[in-house]
Amino acid sequence: MTDHVARQLMAYLAASPSPYHAVANAAARLREAGFQALDARDDWPGAATAYVAQGGALVAWRRLPDAPPEQPFRIVGAHTDSPNLRLKPRPDVGAAGWRQLGVEVYGGALLNSWLDRDLGLSGRVALRDGDVRLLLVDRPMARVPQLAIHLDREVNDKGLLLDRQRHLLPVWGLGPVQPGALGAFVAGELGVTPGDIAAWDLMFHDLTAPALLGRDDELLASARLDNLCSCWCAIEALVGSEAAQTTAVVCLFDHEEVGSGSAAGAAGPVLEGVLERLVYGSGGSATHLRRALAGSVCASSDMAHAAHPNYLERHEPEHQPVPNQGPVLKVNVGQRYATDAVTSALFTKACEQAGVPWQVFVSRNNMPCGSTIGPITATRLGIPTVDVGCAQLSMHSARELMGSHDPALLTGALAAFLDPA
Repeated sequence: MTDHVARQLMAYLAASPSPYHAVANAAARLREAGFQALDARDDWPGAATAYVAQGGALVAWRRLPDAPPEQPFRIVGAHTDSPNLRLKPRPDVGAAGWRQLGVEVYGGALLNSWLDRDLGLSGRVALRDGDVRLLLVDRPMARVPQLAIHLDREVNDKGLLLDRQRHLLPVWGLGPVQPGALGAFVAGELGVTPGDIAAWDLMFHDLTAPALLGRDDELLASARLDNLCSCWCAIEALVGSEAAQTTAVVCLFDHEEVGSGSAAGAAGPVLEGVLERLVYGSGGSATHLRRALAGSVCASSDMAHAAHPNYLERHEPEHQPVPNQGPVLKVNVGQRYATDAVTSALFTKACEQAGVPWQVFVSRNNMPCGSTIGPITATRLGIPTVDVGCAQLSMHSARELMGSHDPALLTGALAAFLDPA
């Protein structure tokens, strides 16, 4: 069973190199399970089991058709974006006979992990006629070459320093710079003319396939585990849920890695707007909405740091999560994570209900702590929130590592959270 779950996740990871593909694949899974696709511009009468997508974001829910307007929500939030290299609007550059592509660094990428990898290209392209197309070039088309050790003899002793502007330009051919060459390539991939393209949101991805790793396949290596693992687990938990005394909601946000400040991000109105429409569509008022939110709880599901065996001094001694030991509760008194005693108790109860073990992560006092959508969602909606996730190594690398048993454990815990006993 665990191996089957891991391989299903691996298929999702491989098919979702951009947030837009992650949403499209999640939507396909929901439709397969009987969820209705809705348009935010339409009315939603009787939308009891449905979803709405917006770019790299998606909100899906399951509720009883006759649910009262003040029925509380059980929400699982995750994010579809990962640190990577994104194509600039005018990318065609080059030097010394090499054709290169201009990129921007998106999020807190481990820059060295992008060197000497065969890269594909993915994302979305807006056409002048208003159509938006997904692009997936899943074959080697570019590479960021590292400088030979003969030209940097001290790199192993003094470390590798990369200038984001000069050292991360992928090469994709030989010859003089040709303005418009990348646009022509993209047009050819889409079957349109270069003049049809208005703009794009395109990014590079490592082409190495997800893989089970270790003597007993107890590890899973892949790109974008942070945070497509949580997205997949959340969707599977929702698909397996039953509408009961709460409305089960999953929200996959975009742009978490750059602060969540966008129309599709956790700081935007995408989730709040859906919750309002569900309440008002049930005949409720603003008072009903506030009553529903007051009884609601959110689980922010994002990846967590496993204890690194080569750098144990970087971890808090009494809080060192290990892969395949269940979801990690993430705690920070500075509110970088939204977990508190009450929400922690609610989530551990869900773990017990599902028969799933759990762990706790706290950063060292002398180490800065990352953050998630949890505090943002809690602040915007006033909903008590718990931060959880699977333990992993190499966070924000082009290729990350986690336990292969943990996706099944997290899915079980989230399913129980959405369907409280």
